[in-house]
Amino acid sequence: MTEQRCGVVAVIGAPNAGKSTLVNQLVGQKVAITSAKAQTTRARMLGIALHGPQKPTTQMILVDTPGIFAPRRRLDRAMVSAAWEGAESADAIVLLVDPFKQRRHELEPLLEALAGRPERKILVLNKVDISKKEPLLALAQELSQKVDFAEIFFISALNGEGVGEMKDALAALMPDGPWMYPEDQVSDASERLLAAEITREQLYRQLHEELPYDSAVRPELYQHRPDGSLEIHQQIVVARESQRPIVLGKGGQRIKAIGEAARTELAELLGIKVHLFLHVKVLENWSEDKELFEEMGLDWVK
Repeated sequence: MTEQRCGVVAVIGAPNAGKSTLVNQLVGQKVAITSAKAQTTRARMLGIALHGPQKPTTQMILVDTPGIFAPRRRLDRAMVSAAWEGAESADAIVLLVDPFKQRRHELEPLLEALAGRPERKILVLNKVDISKKEPLLALAQELSQKVDFAEIFFISALNGEGVGEMKDALAALMPDGPWMYPEDQVSDASERLLAAEITREQLYRQLHEELPYDSAVRPELYQHRPDGSLEIHQQIVVARESQRPIVLGKGGQRIKAIGEAARTELAELLGIKVHLFLHVKVLENWSEDKELFEEMGLDWVK
């Protein structure tokens, strides 16, 4: 019998560094939402990556933490709390940096906090496919003077360049021990939460800057019909009445397009027919709603 290894890898970085894209690349399929809008990862979504020369022998639990930034509102505080919680007790911490959007005001406090942590730290510079070599090397050298990184990798989370070598190195750091999850499981996120995340991704993707960050997708109903298909009802929560028509669009066209795109992706991901029903609700202080936080997989932080 082949010896098994299993460990936890925390993926941290400033908002929008490409963490979700990297986790999806390591797992080999989509488990975390990606968006051009910063701070889209809210719940501590886990990706589960397998590794081995022929047959997988190592299981890596990837904690895709929310981007760490200076918290202002309760929602922000909950996300930052979730991020550091994800980094605790990890066998390795991956710091992912976007060399183009370094977000120094968020990166510097992160480096300071990392410097004193006992976990094995790995620096990963993203977007090697579109970066010039000299500035990348200079950045790696500069960051290495602030934190004692065990290894440095240059990758493209988008096209996978360099990710294989990085995955080999991470697998080698994992301790001996039985796997925590079945071989065919890629995430610990419930399908109900993942479905809400996919709708939220479409919300951001289709509305870009029209809709502020303070919107949420609330799961309401998730049930299998007798014919084997899946019925999902979700509530899109916005903070102001003026945001409702933005989500609905002229004649309801925008919400229809969001629902259609999310439904298509869910059907493909789950391998069954999906019926998705969306409606918009205005809740002025939804970010102060404890129940809503828990529904989104976040801890209530005072």
